[in-house]
Amino acid sequence: MKPAKTIDRIKVVNRKETIISIVIIGFLFFMFGFVSWINAILIPFFKIACELDHFESYFVTFAFYISYLIFSVPSSYLLKKTGFKKGIMIGFWIIASGAFIFVPAALLRTYGIFLFGLFLIGAGLALLQTAANPYITILGPKERAAQRISIMGICNKGAGIIAPLILAAILLKPSDSLLFQQIPLMSLDSKNAVLDSLIRRVIPPYAVMGILLVFLGFLINKSPLPEIDTEHETKEIAEANAGKNTIFQFPHLVLGAIAIFLHVGSQVISIDTIIGYANSMNLNLLEAKVFPSYTLTATICGYILGIICIPRFISQTWVLRICTVLGFILSLLILVSHGQVLVLGHKTDISIWFLVLLGLPNSLIWAGIWPLALDGLGRFTKIGASFLIMGLCGNAILPSIYGYFADRIGVHLAYWVLLPCFLYLIFYAVYGHKVRRWSFR
Repeated sequence: MKPAKTIDRIKVVNRKETIISIVIIGFLFFMFGFVSWINAILIPFFKIACELDHFESYFVTFAFYISYLIFSVPSSYLLKKTGFKKGIMIGFWIIASGAFIFVPAALLRTYGIFLFGLFLIGAGLALLQTAANPYITILGPKERAAQRISIMGICNKGAGIIAPLILAAILLKPSDSLLFQQIPLMSLDSKNAVLDSLIRRVIPPYAVMGILLVFLGFLINKSPLPEIDTEHETKEIAEANAGKNTIFQFPHLVLGAIAIFLHVGSQVISIDTIIGYANSMNLNLLEAKVFPSYTLTATICGYILGIICIPRFISQTWVLRICTVLGFILSLLILVSHGQVLVLGHKTDISIWFLVLLGLPNSLIWAGIWPLALDGLGRFTKIGASFLIMGLCGNAILPSIYGYFADRIGVHLAYWVLLPCFLYLIFYAVYGHKVRRWSFR
């Protein structure tokens, strides 16, 4: 019997190639953030231009992220056939095709076609995420995985800060506040003409994005990014996994996928709904557009703390426990706090700033879950990673649940959906990640 080969490591491990790999993957995470977080602007923009209610407007996130549920596992098999670099190239091209679909969707002002374009963009991102997340998780010592993921998070959320502002600068004009007030008073023909003109503002940015993504796909395929070998195991892991033939035999992975589902859904709620919540406080879209960037700035502050402190001062497991508890406390404060404050020039209810601060604990929850959920998977790492990526469909489902309740009990009280999410995350951080076999005793 041949000795087992080294598990889960990059084939070339010298310092220079490792740094190059981190830089390239960091660029991928920047693109994830840029493409994903512009939804925070698309939701209120489509709500106006396509005449939608809250529930309908959150189909933006549903169409975008439900593709993760559908395509994550097929993505892992595609990556096995093509390798990581070609798979990433294909992912960029799928995203580009979704961006190009925005052109006919805008010309026809048809919300359903926009949703199909967002679905394709999400499908491409599912492929890219399936490749990039396990890559950065195992690129170095396991105990520093949260630190590396924090660096990737800065790239992701840094793009998230600038992307909505860039898109808002393109889509919105200083005179739009008055225009939006006049639209309900217009005749049907005049209103349709204005809305047609408004929605066609998305054509230039998405056409340019599509062209750039096609070009970036070629560049990634020609890059020096090395492949990952996750098919071989150390003797210890091979013995521990003997007799296992499915990822459902790893409870800590399954529970981790549920944790990912609830975490990403609650994170997107805190970012993609904050403009609507600010609107409820009589802030117009031109003023409210900056609030997603505030939340993402808080998230970046959390990442920086993670890079400094993990694992030098605190373990990534304890950081996960602290962040989940803090997330629950802030969610509770969103619901129970009241009172007008003036912060950063905005006169709002104080509760919106607790929603902004939710970005701080959210920053390190993802980074804490991944290494715990993938621990000891060995040859199941790729399929396990794709299973975790499926959890990103929480971004599709939880904002829609929020939107449903926002239409019925109000945009403020609808934030109660965050509480059960953080309660489960506390369970996983304290106990769930330790479970290695299913038992009802």
